Amino acid sequence: SQHFGRPRRLSTGAKRIQKELAQITPDPSPNCRDNIYEWRSTILSPPGSVYEGGVFFLDITFSSDYPFKPPKVTFYIRIYHCNINSQGVICLDILKDNWSPALTISKVLLSICSLLTDCNPADPRYLTNSTEHDRIARQRTKRYTT
Repeated sequence: SQHFGRPRRLSTGAKRIQKELAQITPDPSPNCRDNIYEWRSTILSPPGSVYEGGVFFLDITFSSDYPFKPPKVTFYIRIYHCNINSQGVICLDILKDNWSPALTISKVLLSICSLLTDCNPADPRYLTNSTEHDRIARQRTKRYTT
């Protein structure tokens, strides 16, 4: 973008997002930088988890206050998980009250992968019947993500 013939200066948040994007994608295509505040990420489900074999897409939205406010991360594709609601919103402490500017998007994605392996067992859906939860999770992973 230009303003009066001069390039617009990037905010601190935009610079940080560009730096993290460069770290996470060593050779990004120049055509993929339309909006650095909106990403689509792909994660492979961890081996040995009930989601094994699944490929999941996440929408990541950074606010102009990033890194002082957490990014909004949601699953784009259906997933059955006791810590992820039907709209794909993830219940993860570092995306809410335990966010710190020291965290990076790589650490967020790693935490989400960990959540796929070890969910929060205090969730009522999991406490009621963990075997049924895991059965449905496997079934939906095969149906929607493989």
